[in-house]
Amino acid sequence: MLPAYLEREGSSLIYMTEKLIALTGKPESGFYLNNTDELVANLLNLEAQNRKVLLLGVSFALLELAEKYQLQLKNTIVMETGGMKGRRKELTREELHNKIKTGLGVKTVHSEYGMTEMLSQAYSQGNGIYYPSKTMKVLLRDAYDPLSVNSLPGSGAINIIDLSNQSSCAFIATQDLGKLYSNGSFEVLGRFDSAQIRGCNLLIN
Repeated sequence: MLPAYLEREGSSLIYMTEKLIALTGKPESGFYLNNTDELVANLLNLEAQNRKVLLLGVSFALLELAEKYQLQLKNTIVMETGGMKGRRKELTREELHNKIKTGLGVKTVHSEYGMTEMLSQAYSQGNGIYYPSKTMKVLLRDAYDPLSVNSLPGSGAINIIDLSNQSSCAFIATQDLGKLYSNGSFEVLGRFDSAQIRGCNLLIN
């Protein structure tokens, strides 16, 4: 469920998902834009067959699905990719996941952390803790001193080194607030109050 991304060209998320769909080789795999009734029918049919399903979607689309239908998806992994920006009232990730879990009947919501400026991603398996890929490193900076950056565990504003960005900037200062752990994993606590609403799902002509 990737509305906005499907309505523009050049989305890396669409490219990644197309590759994943092709690898499954399953006729039920595909993109769902406005045909949510068809999606729900497929999900219920696959549930009845005890088939494992990955439902990948942007935050606002999954939230709308959870609010419209009351489902009990026992064999489905739900993964949100972010993307609430400008479409719905901003929620904390915990609030968002709780609403999705209630509406779709799942115990956990997996999550991807990425952005337009990055080629690497980090993933959470439902506990809110993100594990970055080998090409990505998270650092923290003091929220009041942008030049005070360290790799020690603690809380602060998130900086990212993305070695996959070979032909662009590999050093990114985000407007996300987070907590860094000693094993390199991290948690996203929120955004700066004055953070500009941005994202590739807003780049529709």
